[in-house]
Amino acid sequence: MASRAGTVAQPQDLVDITALLDAYYDISPDLDDPGQRVVFGTSGHRGSSLKASFNEKHIVAITQAIVEYRAAQGVTGPLFLAKDTHALSEPAQNSALEVLAANGVQVLVDARHGYTPTPALSHAILTYNRNAGAGAPQADGIVVTPSHNPPQDGGFKYNPPHGGPADSDATGWIANRANELLENGLRGVKRIPLADAQAADTTGKFDFLSSYVDDLPSVLNLDAIRDAGVRIGADPMGGASVDYWGEIAERHHLDLTVVNPTVDPQWAFMTLDWDEKIRMDCSSPSAMASLIQRMTVGADGSTAYDIATGNDADADRHGIVTPDGGLMNPNHYLAVAIDYLYRNRSGWNPASVVGKTLVSSSIIDRVAESLGRKLVEVPVGFKWFVPGLLSGEGAFGGEESAGASFNKLDGSVWTTDKDGILLALLGSEITAVTGKSPSQLYKGLTDQFGAPVYARIDAAATREQKSALGKLSPSDVTATELAGEAITAKLTEAPGNGASIGGLKVVTENAWFAARPSGTEDVYKIYAESFKGEEHLKQVQAEAKALVDSVIA
Repeated sequence: MASRAGTVAQPQDLVDITALLDAYYDISPDLDDPGQRVVFGTSGHRGSSLKASFNEKHIVAITQAIVEYRAAQGVTGPLFLAKDTHALSEPAQNSALEVLAANGVQVLVDARHGYTPTPALSHAILTYNRNAGAGAPQADGIVVTPSHNPPQDGGFKYNPPHGGPADSDATGWIANRANELLENGLRGVKRIPLADAQAADTTGKFDFLSSYVDDLPSVLNLDAIRDAGVRIGADPMGGASVDYWGEIAERHHLDLTVVNPTVDPQWAFMTLDWDEKIRMDCSSPSAMASLIQRMTVGADGSTAYDIATGNDADADRHGIVTPDGGLMNPNHYLAVAIDYLYRNRSGWNPASVVGKTLVSSSIIDRVAESLGRKLVEVPVGFKWFVPGLLSGEGAFGGEESAGASFNKLDGSVWTTDKDGILLALLGSEITAVTGKSPSQLYKGLTDQFGAPVYARIDAAATREQKSALGKLSPSDVTATELAGEAITAKLTEAPGNGASIGGLKVVTENAWFAARPSGTEDVYKIYAESFKGEEHLKQVQAEAKALVDSVIA
């Protein structure tokens, strides 16, 4: 049968919301099954109530663990509590509030009873702590979201006072304590009824939307967008940014249309992703098919918008659609954004570095060199960019999965978590200031630096092989050539900060590959890139798989 990727979801694709919510309360995890224990990945604990991996008991245990962790760290300010539009997000937020209130934690929830993008939570934490001043009680936060994951999934993420994703030490402690509480039948978990928690003196309101939207002129040149009359189409993709885009248009007088304001926990309006699943991945041509279609050039050469953008469910990712280029590859847009920002942000630290993950495109390396800026390459995970964004020493941090953030016009911190709204609006600023689309500007970069070809594939691996891959050292790799070129670097630690990459990266003059074990499936992922074309990339991929298989066998 032909693939249905890119076509609108059908009734058989939709999750049963009633069954999903019932399972959240009714199913208890089997802790003998590793898949049903609390596990924090790079973006918190994720799972589905239907698979007993995201249920009420998980959430109350994780929340109690966070209460104990923040107390041990001396965090005594308010905790900002936010949720996205996934069906499991509201019940999980309620469960968390019951525990937080019972423990006497001051909690601030959305004043509009609405949805909150991850970057708005990060912005709120940072703004509160900056205004509180040195030595004052510091705030932190929880955002309930599985990001772009399918409708049946839930997610739960902790952001410490630095506003960004918690580091491995924090998430490891929280996960271990949560599993300990689960093993003890939740003894040690304090909890009160929801109505009492909502009415508690410690539960307050916060206007996430106004705090974020009204501060946008401090980080973007909105005047240029408005004066140029850039026509913007913004698709929230059924996510937490839905009310934000309309307010951005109204408050800042932009020619901006909210393309699809629908919020539906089944996401019945979505087009199916590459594997025929509903997934709100704004970097996927299949998931973004409806927005791409809206940008089709008409018979008269016109398009509905000068630029169109999409966000995932918690708006920490961005998708950029242009009339001439369609949906941009995230790596391509990152390169354009970096080149533009470092040439147009005179208030930034002139010595600020460019931050990227080690599986992002090497055209960024060449752009950074041309700008005279140091490149800092870190492992996968946005948490690695937090220190630089806070200090201004790393004014931009981006990763290949369409997540990035950058500092305010004056060089101070904006968010320390990925901000899809910010990067989407930047595309309009770039268009307004340069008179060219981001895809046209990328073509200029490839004329200057070469055109890389990039892809990611999966290869089968047992748990033992994945473990071996995560423990490799450069000396385990004896090969001296890759796809006809001499190997110039064998990396198991990120060159930017010396942190383990949990896998292997091999580099030549015109190509590289990186192999990392999957955290959820019996596969490892091979990221690869070549500046010598598709055929060379395929050769790199084939030799990469053979090389990795030989050293983890």
